[in-house]
Parts: sequence; C-alpha cells; structure tokens
Amino acid sequence: MLAKRIIPCLDIKNNEVVKGINFEDLKSAGDPVELAKKYDDELADELMFLDITASSEKRKTILKLVEKISENIFIPFGVGGGVSEIEDIHNLLNSGADKVSINTSAVINPAIIDEAAKKFGSSTIVIAIDAKKVGDEYLVFTHGGKKNSGINAIRWAKEVYNRGAGEILLTSMDKDGTKSGYEINLTSKVVQSVKIPVIASGGARDAKDIEEVFVKADAGAALAASIFHYENSGIIPIKKYLKSKGINVRL
Repeated sequence: MLAKRIIPCLDIKNNEVVKGINFEDLKSAGDPVELAKKYDDELADELMFLDITASSEKRKTILKLVEKISENIFIPFGVGGGVSEIEDIHNLLNSGADKVSINTSAVINPAIIDEAAKKFGSSTIVIAIDAKKVGDEYLVFTHGGKKNSGINAIRWAKEVYNRGAGEILLTSMDKDGTKSGYEINLTSKVVQSVKIPVIASGGARDAKDIEEVFVKADAGAALAASIFHYENSGIIPIKKYLKSKGINVRL
C-alpha cells in the first residue's frame, strides 16, 4: 500500500505566503523561501506552491520565486497558478517544479490536459479542483474561486482522469481555512470516481482531521496550510500520531 502523504501548501500573493477563509480575507503568513526550507527540514512529503491570484489577474506564475524555492528544498515540488498553455508548464518544470497544477485553464480548454500528459507525462500533471456546494451538488469554481463554472465536480474529476491527469488536488471552498475538518463526503466521492491519487485540501485543524480524511475518504495525501504556517502543529508529530493509528506514512 502506498504511503499517505502530508503536503504543506504555500498560497502566494505578491511574493508572500497568505492564508484566508473560504478564499477570502487573505492575511500574511510568512516568507515563502523560509517556510519552504522549514517544511523540507520537517519531513514534508511534498510542497505545493499556488500563485492564487495569477489566473484572476491574467498573468503567469512568478518563475524567479519558483526557482529560488526549488534551489532550497529537496522534496518534490508542485507549482500552480496562471498556467494557460503548454509553454507555461515547460517553463515551470525548467524552473525547478516537479509537478504542475492546472485549474482554470483546464476548465476553459480541457484538451490542455491531454496535450500536457502526452508531452510531459501524467505524473507531472496535477489538476486542481476548487469545489463548492451549491444546492445539492458540488460545483467547480475557477479564477481563484471567483467564478462558478457550473460543472459538477465529480463529473469533472472523472473527465480529467480520463484525459490523462496524474493526480487531483481537491479543495473544498466551504472548508478552506475554517479548521473544521476536511469535506469527507466530497473527497470520498471523488476518490471513488477515479484511479489516480487525490490530494484532500481545505479545513485541516489537527492530526485527527488528517487521520479522518485518510481513513474515511481514502485520500492519497492531505494538504494543509494554516496548521503548519502558524505553528499549530508540526509535520513530524502529525506523522507520529498517524503511525500510531496504523496509517502508513514516511518518517
């Protein structure tokens, strides 16, 4: 059985790490390079860097910052934000990213998933799905959570899998920053719909929440930000707790 992964996330705006609640009210959380080095030292399995305003501001991800972070860490490094064409993926990989996350552009032009997977390999392509419950269904939002695409999130997850995505980064907008636990129902439905790893994101408060999303939803990885940035919990203590519960993690 594959080991479950713990992935800290750096949400970037104006060259600094920020964190908000439900994608709003963003506050500074520190220097991205220093936090990246800290998480590398603390045995994070991977690091995710998301330039969260790149798509809504219609610009590219800051390559110099990606390069600087990649030079200071040794763990796998995923980067997303502002990816709108194949050349953007090429540039990010050349700047030190191991994986590239695509959200808005994949919804607008799903064929980019097929092309990217064919050119760079499925293992490098992560499709980020920002989902929010609207009525009785979960819908996909784009442009940093600002636009409702009207697309059902479960159906979209199946499509990106069939098009060649190697992984899904699933964020519950309803849970984001609330520290009320992951959205188990949504995560479980997506996990059951695809045969690729699903990274659960949004709502982590402590080790028990991470345990729950692994046990109840079978997520392949748990992504978190606030609990790590603000020293609520360290990665190693969380992994030790998970290990004590019989969950396979790398220590």
